[in-house]
Amino acid sequence: MEDDSLQRANISDFNDNYSSSSNKKNTKCLIITIVIIMLSVLSVYFLILLRKTPKEQKEKTNLTHYDYLIVGAGLYGSSFNYLARQEGKTTIIVEKRNTTGGNLYCENVEGIFVHKYGAHIFHTDNKKVWDFVNNFTEFTPFQNQPFAKLGNSLYSLPFNMWTYHQLWGVLTPEEAQNKIDEQKYHGEVKNLEDQAMSLVGKDIYEKLIKGYTEKQWERECPNLPSFIIKRLPTRFTFDTNYFNDRYQGIPVGCYNKLIDKMLTDTEVILSTDFNKDREKYTKMADKIIYTGKIDEYFDYKFGKLEYRTVRWDNEIKDTDNYQGNAVINYASKAVPYTRVIEHKHFEPHNKEVQELKKTVVSYEFSEEWDDTKEGYYPVNDEKNSELYKKYKELADQEKNVIFGGRLAQYKYFDMKDIIEDVFKQFNI
Repeated sequence: MEDDSLQRANISDFNDNYSSSSNKKNTKCLIITIVIIMLSVLSVYFLILLRKTPKEQKEKTNLTHYDYLIVGAGLYGSSFNYLARQEGKTTIIVEKRNTTGGNLYCENVEGIFVHKYGAHIFHTDNKKVWDFVNNFTEFTPFQNQPFAKLGNSLYSLPFNMWTYHQLWGVLTPEEAQNKIDEQKYHGEVKNLEDQAMSLVGKDIYEKLIKGYTEKQWERECPNLPSFIIKRLPTRFTFDTNYFNDRYQGIPVGCYNKLIDKMLTDTEVILSTDFNKDREKYTKMADKIIYTGKIDEYFDYKFGKLEYRTVRWDNEIKDTDNYQGNAVINYASKAVPYTRVIEHKHFEPHNKEVQELKKTVVSYEFSEEWDDTKEGYYPVNDEKNSELYKKYKELADQEKNVIFGGRLAQYKYFDMKDIIEDVFKQFNI
């Protein structure tokens, strides 16, 4: 009996100890469960924050005033932003589109970077500019070597010894120069046709300039002003590189990577029209960097400046190589598009891209511009030039606004020109 009582007592003690131990374990489990739930909630919260648009994030930052408010996250605005921040200035950017980079923006389609707003090849002779952009990303060496297609024939561009040989069978620079000289127009220059023929002669004009130009402007060449073609580059070598600049290339990872690096740690408010709430945004900074349309800034006081615009129709082709070259111009007026761009050829050294069994091409169409379309190329005729001068006079009176870039200065810029213009603001 004693043994039995002892056994029951031991069992009772064991149950008490087990119960106590079990309670402790349950408490620990409960605490661990609560911690896991709290961490999960925090993780979801931070994930939501990261997914919020820049505009939504702005509402949480409580930042109220900056040294610079930059209107436009294109190359001018992004370059200015980087250099200003290097000097310790505070900046914020307001961008009308829902992407940064302006017309440099690239889309990834089928693993291929597509230049959404047309082909962009960076080229410059200015080492400071080249070193500046290479500070952000590596560049793939690339030379633009386009062709012009007319019927079943291809001609090398820009006009060079290959072009002259394809046209006339000539073999030497002297033969080519003589052929051009004997075809040149020597009368009074009254229009674009006269101007072109006075520079390169009849054959080059009629085969490679006339149809392409009339598609671009949707007007007959005799009805276009001569100033549109100020010069036509002619080479008497077999060099097919379109540009003469020492440094040429395209950023690895396309231009998005370049722009993103310029905007590191910068707050960008996307999908926001500065001009629709100008008073609010102007109060946010000491100075405004304005890269939008100059006539829009002044509420079209003197009327609207005119542009030419472009449309791109993109197609995915089930082939690894559609046309064998990045850019081919179509010189015939009978072909509705001006050129075809095959984007994978902008990455000739990217083996992964080149081995893809698909390719993306863009058919480029030149169109008349109206308020519903993007303005790409300023129409620098006499009427628009005089109109711009009026807006420029107003702009010069704005003490705390810097007008920069293609739209704000109503002028076509190469990328190198944009950066050089920004450098001037910082005395570089």
